[in-house]
Amino acid sequence: MKNTFQLLDEQTAKDLKAYLSRAKKMDPKGVVRLRAFGTLLTAYVAPLFTGSILDDGPTVLGLRTMELKEETEINILVPIQAVLDRIAFELEKPATAERFVFDMASSERVPWAGVSPPRTGWVEAGFLAEHMLTNVAKRGITEVAEAIPESVGGPIAARIRAEVWGRAIDLESKVPAGAAFAAAGLGFLVKDENVPVFHSQGWVRLSTEFGHVLSKEAKHF
Repeated sequence: MKNTFQLLDEQTAKDLKAYLSRAKKMDPKGVVRLRAFGTLLTAYVAPLFTGSILDDGPTVLGLRTMELKEETEINILVPIQAVLDRIAFELEKPATAERFVFDMASSERVPWAGVSPPRTGWVEAGFLAEHMLTNVAKRGITEVAEAIPESVGGPIAARIRAEVWGRAIDLESKVPAGAAFAAAGLGFLVKDENVPVFHSQGWVRLSTEFGHVLSKEAKHF
């Protein structure tokens, strides 16, 4: 089954390209979930996720929305690289009414696809400073690199990453360090600005004008 949608314009295509390019750097074999009902397209990526429901590590989702030219209904999982290739192809084409039309089949299965953050009930619960989130991300990257020798892989490496990225930034917000890592890596943070924090049904969300990061509340500090 194919799913057709058309991005609003060239700038929308470039915004999607920038977002997915950052996501691919964080997960070179990454997948994007594209969902739309109406003229709003949502693009979910997972910079951090666990391999099975038995793992304790955090699943952290990135979300960016963009406008479509016409109403449509889609729900597909495709390799990030496939979307980037199609955007590059469309950007090379002359400007016509049929530009930025995507016709893609859902071809992937990933563990995080079944994770569904709440759509409603979000309550604002304060702010976190950009510099704090950026520093948390940097410290986490350093800690993971120092704790995992190049020769170590598999379950041991996964357990170390889960410990580092699943740790709460502070006791009050319950935002996991992995959310800071995703927000920084996906380009959602703006220097010296405060980032609103929202909670709903055991989930936490960081939101800026560039996108959202969603994850379960951290269980340990």
